Amino acid sequence: MPIVETERLLLREFVPEDVDALAAVLSDPEAMRHYPAALDRAGVAAWIERSRRRYAEAGYGLWAMVLKPSGEVVGDCGLTRQTVDGPDEIEIGYHVRRDLWGRGYAPEAARACRDYGFARLGAERLISLIRPENLASRRVAEKSGLSLWKEVMWRDLPHCVYVVRRTEWALARG
Repeated sequence: MPIVETERLLLREFVPEDVDALAAVLSDPEAMRHYPAALDRAGVAAWIERSRRRYAEAGYGLWAMVLKPSGEVVGDCGLTRQTVDGPDEIEIGYHVRRDLWGRGYAPEAARACRDYGFARLGAERLISLIRPENLASRRVAEKSGLSLWKEVMWRDLPHCVYVVRRTEWALARG
């Protein structure tokens, strides 16, 4: 069952059988260059299991990004709770398989998750945590209506915190 649908994508809960498709993203050293390390197959399976626990506990998490025409899982996008400088925040996160970079899938999915966060979860603000040197991810955040808020040390690494507030989102929608 899709959680979110866009023009070209479905976002749905991960199932354990998605491990190989997601490994094409999370095990790719280039795609994971801004993370501490790419994940092996066991790490990808654990990623999916964490997402499934989040669905049960919070009602949301990172979802499988599926191309509508083929049904192929090509990444993930969703919402996760993160603690940043004290308070809990809801983060929009995304990863897309490298051979599909530049086709607009990440901003399309991120905008849908942003809308879900405000309309369905009642969030007052949403963030994205992005390493400063990850220019492509920063562009995705900006295309999704987020702007640079501050820089923090998070998990012992510098991160830019991008933010969009409910009021900004509502004004942009007219």
